[in-house]
Amino acid sequence: MAESLVALRDRRHQVIARLSECFATDVLEVDELERRLDLAHAARTVAELEELVADLAPVLAPVTTTALAPVASTAIEDPSRAERKKLRVVMSHIERKGRWTVPRTLELRVLWGNTELDFRDASLAPGTTTIDVRVLMGNLEIILPPHLAVDVDVSSFMGSVEERHRVPPDADPARPLLRLTGAVRLGNLEITTRLPGETAGDASRRERRERKQLRKAQQRELAAGKDGDERDD
Repeated sequence: MAESLVALRDRRHQVIARLSECFATDVLEVDELERRLDLAHAARTVAELEELVADLAPVLAPVTTTALAPVASTAIEDPSRAERKKLRVVMSHIERKGRWTVPRTLELRVLWGNTELDFRDASLAPGTTTIDVRVLMGNLEIILPPHLAVDVDVSSFMGSVEERHRVPPDADPARPLLRLTGAVRLGNLEITTRLPGETAGDASRRERRERKQLRKAQQRELAAGKDGDERDD
């Protein structure tokens, strides 16, 4: 009989939460955390997920409920969640980080100001959450966890829309979707991915290390291809 998709989904969330906790407490290094997160998203059985945390104590308890665990950026049914809210930032600075409840639709207007929205520990509703942005001569930074799917449809006029976020390896209906719409005029919108507990400096160093590793891998592949051609000759 096919394995329960609900049990698989819940275990995936639990494993991701456990891996994030281990990174925050220095049990796992950044590279190992990323490797295990990618494997967790690609896992198709509970057994595969169990292997990812088998060496991390305490061992996760078996799944006994179909309720979604309240882990980072997990879809959570919250009757107090607002359907729509407006946020105005005029010549000022506003941050939303830590554990905060995101409305289903957020209308964000930034005029000569700076705004940071950190979704790594945010409570998101099931399905699609829409952030409609209007940035005029201001700056908006969106920080995403690695497993949050995002759809960006933001235009720019004499401004900048920079996307440097990781895309989840495959679509998962159990995960919420963040949709960004709107426009940037004479301003900046930056969308980045950071691991749990990671600072901007940590993320920058990790990205440089990943680019360096990628170049080395490409050089090795190129060298191997040349050796193969020479042997054929």
